Amino acid sequence: MLKTLLVATVLTLTSLASVAKPIASDENNVMPLLNGHQIPAITLQDVDGKAVELSKLVAQKPTIFFFYRGGWCPFCNSQMGQLKAIEPKLIEMGFQLVGISPDTPEKMRASLNDQKLDYLLLSDSSLAASQAFGLAYYTSADITQKYTASVVTNELFTTPEGDKRLVLPVPAVYLADKKGLIHFQYVNPNYKVRPAPELILAAAGLLVK
Repeated sequence: MLKTLLVATVLTLTSLASVAKPIASDENNVMPLLNGHQIPAITLQDVDGKAVELSKLVAQKPTIFFFYRGGWCPFCNSQMGQLKAIEPKLIEMGFQLVGISPDTPEKMRASLNDQKLDYLLLSDSSLAASQAFGLAYYTSADITQKYTASVVTNELFTTPEGDKRLVLPVPAVYLADKKGLIHFQYVNPNYKVRPAPELILAAAGLLVK
């Protein structure tokens, strides 16, 4: 009976994870995937515009996905540098590191070159992955105007009320095994707060034990 219940629970979590979630009204109302959910079967583009299936990617080795707002965000660039610093340890532990953002492949290539990154960056300009992971949200009218007037050229999305808004992902980190099962997730609506590299290394260490 218990075994049947556990199987049913896993199947339910997997089913819920495969459904694209609506764009949240703001960053405090996102509904992110949680531990026990499955990485969505989403196809994105690398910096060369080549298609990359997340399901095939995670099948290669345990994966750390991190969602960031874009190469224009100083907090995201700082995090990318921190992850670059711990990447050798993560590789030694058997992990691959993958960054996902709404940036186009061209903008991602610029980030890759500017920061001399070795890990994989994937473009989610359609917000398909951000929605599937439950991280996408509409920015406010003020933020939309502020960002698009200066550094952001992303396509705007129409809210249920008919307003044109910028949509961003809440910054997040996910650790998944080779079956695509999520074992650790860190999601914070405050884009200025990112998980410490030591926390990511500790979570990775627990997964490979």
